[in-house]
Amino acid sequence: MIRIGTGYDVHRLVPERKLILCGVEVPCELGLLGHSDADVAVHALMDAILGALAMGDIGKLFPDSDPQYKGADSMKLLAEVIRRMEGAGFRLGNLDLTIIAERPKLAKHIPAMRESLAAAFGCDISQVSVKATTEEGLGLAGAGIGAQAVVLLEK
Repeated sequence: MIRIGTGYDVHRLVPERKLILCGVEVPCELGLLGHSDADVAVHALMDAILGALAMGDIGKLFPDSDPQYKGADSMKLLAEVIRRMEGAGFRLGNLDLTIIAERPKLAKHIPAMRESLAAAFGCDISQVSVKATTEEGLGLAGAGIGAQAVVLLEK
C-alpha cells in the first residue's frame, strides 16, 4: 500500500531570529517568525506526512497555544511525526520539498538540508529531494519564506 501527502507552510522573515531550514542554520540577517523555531520546510514536510496518514496537521498535533512548543526544535517534532508514521506501519518512499524564497540564496545549503532530512528518516539520501526557487519578485516577494512538500509513504 502507498500513501501520498502534500504540505504547505509560510512564515514571515523578521530580525533577531535564526533562519533554520530542514534543521540547518542558514546565515542570514533575518529569520522566520513562529511559535517554534519556525522551520517552514520541516513544517510543510510534517503536514505532508500527517496528511498521507490522515492524522490531521501539525497545528492539531503541536498547537501553538501550548507553551511546551515555544521555541521547539522542529527536527524533534519531525522525529515524533516519523515515530507515528512508523507506528502506523509506514516508511518513507521518497520526499520532494521545494523552498520558496527570494532571499537568501539557498543552493549551497541544499546538500546539508538533504543530509539532515535523510538522517532524520534513517533513509538513503537518494530518497530526499530539496529544491529552492524564487517567485521572481511576486508572491512572498522577500517578506517571507514558504515551502511545499510531497511525500510517498509505503507500507
